[in-house]
Amino acid sequence: TRGFTGFVPFAFEPSQTKLAELGKIRRASALEELRVMAASRLILDNFDHITAYWISTGLSLAQVALSYGADDLHGTIEEEKIFHMAGAKTPLGQTRENMVRVIREAGREPVQRNTYYEAIG
Repeated sequence: TRGFTGFVPFAFEPSQTKLAELGKIRRASALEELRVMAASRLILDNFDHITAYWISTGLSLAQVALSYGADDLHGTIEEEKIFHMAGAKTPLGQTRENMVRVIREAGREPVQRNTYYEAIG
């Protein structure tokens, strides 16, 4: 149907949950997150884009994810609140310059896009 523009896999943030309090769950490891990213690219071959959401993974792991199937790096630039209310420990925001640097260090060309993955600016 081409109804999906992309897929954004991110790990459950358990730190503010009863399950974590009871010691019944833990956050996914970096390796597990990269495996999900790679599997997403292979299995969801009908999705044009797989996104590494740096708010969930952290910026360094999102950068690595660009070599594990992700073709898009996404996350709030100004001030993210939802993941942090759930217990995320990543920074609240990033500068545009830092995002550009991280993408270039990964050997990719940064392109600002809109919701439809069309280049803007």
